[in-house]
Amino acid sequence: MKTMDIGSALRALGVRQDTLTVAEKEALDENGYLPLPGVLTPEQVQALRARLQALEEAEGEEAGKEVHQEAGTARLANLVNKGPIFDLIWTHPKVLAAMSHVLRGDLRLSSLNSRAALPGEGLQALHTDGAYQIPGVAPSPADSSKRYYACNSIWLLNDFTHENGATRLVPGSHKLGLDPRKHLDDAQAPHPDEIMVLGEAGTVFVFNAQTWHGGTLNRSSEPRRAIHCYYCWRNVPQQTDQRALFRPETAARLSAAQRAVLDV
Repeated sequence: MKTMDIGSALRALGVRQDTLTVAEKEALDENGYLPLPGVLTPEQVQALRARLQALEEAEGEEAGKEVHQEAGTARLANLVNKGPIFDLIWTHPKVLAAMSHVLRGDLRLSSLNSRAALPGEGLQALHTDGAYQIPGVAPSPADSSKRYYACNSIWLLNDFTHENGATRLVPGSHKLGLDPRKHLDDAQAPHPDEIMVLGEAGTVFVFNAQTWHGGTLNRSSEPRRAIHCYYCWRNVPQQTDQRALFRPETAARLSAAQRAVLDV
């Protein structure tokens, strides 16, 4: 199959110049994040939660091993290959438009994972997703070009509250060119400029991967579920090797545009 170029693929999937408003683009540039309420319907949220729970039970101790396992959480990885229900996430035109804006049209899916912070768990140090500079590939965010090679999104499958371990982030920190785990005395401690990612289930928060962020402690009695949909430049190694893990049943259902987004 001939590979479609990413620009044509994005257009085929509904991404246009005005898919994001000017204000939304400015928020991504200045603050490093963008909330998008109501992207998923309640029915879609419930179906996604049910599918993730079924996968967690089926995979058991192997769950998440394709990418990462984390104490105190239930993680899953390689979700592109674990059911068509997840296609609505990684091909959503509004989120693709946000990713394309941050990455200047040069993008492919890096990974599609889920993370559920378990009761009494989930606290993370402030961190960024990926290195600041990949030798020979990506310039430092501190460089005057301000080119960023990765962008992430959190898809809320429960309401995110102060009680259940919502993610925190530091607005504008993507511009600093600093690793919070090296720059701060205690990256787990509250940051004076941090905000909480609060919202109803079905909301999506897109954020520049260099924005400082981290999960907080889940003080509720239920898991706090989310899906992470992460994109990078096409010449940057993917967190999940989409070609290596690509399944025949996945190939059978995807369009040429969708395959271009996966780069398979």
